[in-house]
Amino acid sequence: QVQLVESGGGLVQAGGSLRLSCVVSGRAFSMYTMAWFRQAPGKEREFVARCSWKNDYTHHSDSVKGRFTISKDNAKNTVYLQMNNLKLEDTAVYYCNAEPNWGPGTQVTVSS
Repeated sequence: QVQLVESGGGLVQAGGSLRLSCVVSGRAFSMYTMAWFRQAPGKEREFVARCSWKNDYTHHSDSVKGRFTISKDNAKNTVYLQMNNLKLEDTAVYYCNAEPNWGPGTQVTVSS
């Protein structure tokens, strides 16, 4: 199985920026498409963004498009989520995903 470990979460003011990282390791991890999801208390887990190890393909959800950017560093086995112009509604636990594998999540809290 693939192991995923997120980092970079924290407390940030509305309008600020934060960059999340996901370090990937394990069996044939480079064959997986990578994604970020998020989940706020009492809500369903929500897709945020996706990318591929093998090419430059990216896709972002409508709720974050233009504010968040997924990227990768193949040499470091790391996927990033650059989050700009953060809003209160972005507050959630953010999870790295390579189906069916999930990281433990990292908390992002946006304050006013």
